[in-house]
Amino acid sequence: MNLPVRSKFGKAALGAAFVVMAATAAQAVEPVLISYEAAPSAGFELPKLGQASYAVRSAFALQALSDIVPKIAAAAGVDASKMVSEVTPGGYLLRTNASLQTMVDLDDEAADRFAAALGYVFRQESVLVSRLDDPAGTTDFVTVSFPRDKLDSAVAQAFFEKAASVEKGLGGGYTAFGDDQIFLNVTDGDGKPYSGLDHEAFLAGLLKAATEFQPVTPKVTNNGKAVARFVGNDWQAQPAGEAYAARLGGAGSDAVKKLDAIEVTYAGMVESAAPRYGWK
Repeated sequence: MNLPVRSKFGKAALGAAFVVMAATAAQAVEPVLISYEAAPSAGFELPKLGQASYAVRSAFALQALSDIVPKIAAAAGVDASKMVSEVTPGGYLLRTNASLQTMVDLDDEAADRFAAALGYVFRQESVLVSRLDDPAGTTDFVTVSFPRDKLDSAVAQAFFEKAASVEKGLGGGYTAFGDDQIFLNVTDGDGKPYSGLDHEAFLAGLLKAATEFQPVTPKVTNNGKAVARFVGNDWQAQPAGEAYAARLGGAGSDAVKKLDAIEVTYAGMVESAAPRYGWK
């Protein structure tokens, strides 16, 4: 099964797909955006993976999106034909890596289940689940939009650095989809933003960064409240992915058994990629 990805649809079509999803949702619920990576965070001895270039990570992510993600979706009970996915820049602590973004209409329980399935197979520490402009949201967000087809990894990283130079707290992380770079002011368990910035300062910093950024001219096009949460597993404490498995019915469930079989295929893909990309 082929998923809609940037290389096939282009950013304009991805944006159109988002509009259609939002307009046709049964109860006007925003589509969920699931953000994750294909390169493993645990379970493999890959001492040089951290040195991998964006291009290498992007190539691996695109292969995973084509060969593995549809199988994970099926195991989690998600119709892959209704998903819109792309390989896109994603930032954390002033570093940009190739990430995967999947947008789909799911309720919260199904979204968390799908996120757990992705995290389980790809051996991720966490997977981000978010809905922008959700009235139930408690996380502030700001969307910075770039001219069509200008938001590549280099531009995303440059703007990330520019934003952090304006306000250090803006260097925590971002998600990208289509032509948009999305900054979430994520909070801790006590409701305090990790950025150290309230919404006004968070927004003001990004407005200033967008005004001063060159040579591409971005604009702040949206801000408000989002639902944003991490679905995760501590692989040191739970080396079998127990936290993810619990969301999927437990280790003996049909879903986890299917995901275990998919993980074997994924492990083979990692082992094949490691010498080719110099990860060992």
